[in-house]
Amino acid sequence: MPIPKGLRAIDTHVNIPWSQHDDARYGAFRGLQRDRESLDSFTMPAQYMFRAIPDLGDDSSTYVGRVLKAMDKHDVAVALIPAGDAITYPEIVRDHADRFVFQAAVDPNKGMDEIRRIRGIHAEYGLKGLSYFASGSMPQVAINGKEMYPFYALACELELPFFLNVGVPGPRIPLATQKVELLDEICWFFPELTVVMRHGGEPWEDMAVKLMLKYPNLYYSTSAFAPRHYPKAIIDYANTRGADKIIYAGYFAAGLSLDRIFAELQDVPFKDEVWPKFLSGNAAKILKLPVP
Repeated sequence: MPIPKGLRAIDTHVNIPWSQHDDARYGAFRGLQRDRESLDSFTMPAQYMFRAIPDLGDDSSTYVGRVLKAMDKHDVAVALIPAGDAITYPEIVRDHADRFVFQAAVDPNKGMDEIRRIRGIHAEYGLKGLSYFASGSMPQVAINGKEMYPFYALACELELPFFLNVGVPGPRIPLATQKVELLDEICWFFPELTVVMRHGGEPWEDMAVKLMLKYPNLYYSTSAFAPRHYPKAIIDYANTRGADKIIYAGYFAAGLSLDRIFAELQDVPFKDEVWPKFLSGNAAKILKLPVP
């Protein structure tokens, strides 16, 4: 059913590029990629999957304004963005603190230095979440690897949700470190940790649903998926027992435009009562934000 009128969204996956092709953000993947197309032709690591990547132009001084304009057009009240974006663009905190909240990506290979770094960012920016892309780490560390446990403990201490990429990664790099089944150990060992799946969980979306039924603090976000590709198992779960577990996330400006996302959302067959929770209510709960 179409989105009911008057709803505003919290987008739990937005980024503001640091340059036209975001080379600094994506540079870390180069050491993992081996195929010539990825290395020589792609400006974005999973470019074969995203044929119409948003282009904000070559003047990075306009990027914050362009992102806000897109958010306003589609009634996105608040966006969760990387803390690095706020560091790159000080006007985000200075002028737009009501529109953006921050998450920090962790590198488990850096151990206690990384713990101290995350604490420092949290003290300065008031983080609302932590995140980790296991397949993109170098060397790769699985989401249930021993190196990750101090970061899960830190998230529990700081009462922050943890956003984890799960499923086959888009970039042409190995997937073993982020199989959905690995969440079982994490959610078992850290029952007070809030975990949010990112980037689809495919082809294990049925496993994702089973684990959400099993663990009350496990959620699923729709990041990096155009709405017409939302897995049927996730839509069915949202419409039955999982209305409180499915969270809206886009992928602007990394791979999808908000124009495309919100046009395709109109055809997603969520029940009327699911939409408010999906677009903002569930995100507000885990991020400790007011519902817009």
